[in-house]
Amino acid sequence: MLFWTRIKDYVILIGGFIVGALMVAISMNFFFIPNNIFSAGFNGIAQLLNLFLEAVFHIKIQVGTVILLFNIPIAIAGWFWAGRRFVVLSFLNNLLASELQIILPKVSIVNNEPILAALFGGVLLGVGIGLTFKLGFSTGGMDVVAAIVQKRTGRSIGSISMMINGMIVIIAGFFIGWQNAMYTIIGIYATSTAMDSIYTKYRKMTAFIVTKHPEEVIETLQVNVVRGITVMDSKGAYTNEPSKTLMMVLSRYELSDMEYYTKEADPDAFINVVNTLTVSQNFVNEDLQRQIQMEKVAAQKQISDALNN
Repeated sequence: MLFWTRIKDYVILIGGFIVGALMVAISMNFFFIPNNIFSAGFNGIAQLLNLFLEAVFHIKIQVGTVILLFNIPIAIAGWFWAGRRFVVLSFLNNLLASELQIILPKVSIVNNEPILAALFGGVLLGVGIGLTFKLGFSTGGMDVVAAIVQKRTGRSIGSISMMINGMIVIIAGFFIGWQNAMYTIIGIYATSTAMDSIYTKYRKMTAFIVTKHPEEVIETLQVNVVRGITVMDSKGAYTNEPSKTLMMVLSRYELSDMEYYTKEADPDAFINVVNTLTVSQNFVNEDLQRQIQMEKVAAQKQISDALNN
């Protein structure tokens, strides 16, 4: 059972990897680029640089190539200062998306409809980014930079991203006209809305787990998902059999791990997940979780070594 579950997870990962890259390439080549609409983040910067090189130096270079060149130094920095699995998968996804942008033709499929191009291009891009986030990586660029800044300083780069997108709109207005710059705003808004509808990393959830094997479930969750667990006595109304209900608050990105490890410990566990608006007490972030996990592993190793000696 566990073997087939892992096979299913790998198939979903590979499928999402390919679909996410394809959606990014389609949004750029069939909607944004042929309609002179700029994307958000590093994709938009690559479009501007491509336009600048062609207008000033008469150098023609593929936007996909520029995006890839941007991401090489970012990936190298991320390898040392961010999560390696996240960075490697993000760079490979960006590599595939860049190759697809180079291979696919740049032809608009919504002629003379720039608003539709901005909306559909933004939605496709947002869905592609949100899908990769949901699977534990990204499309590269600003997302990797955000991971580096978060892990090195503990701060968000939301204001920096907003500033970059604002500069893209302003420069686009000077290069291609303010009307197209406003279409760019529509595209950026559509991207963020679509991405948030699929994946919001910082949304908090409350899970209620009803199980007849609470010790096993608690043990595996405390090892793999560093969250507090409240244990409550419960009883089935129909069977009249006693059970335990475990309550834990977690981030949305931890949801799949919680479900996986719970079912691994108790395949018959009943899981109910609801949205949580606010949490009044401390809610540890991903970095602190990782630190706690590393400390646990180190402590267990010391105990094991002491017992063996």
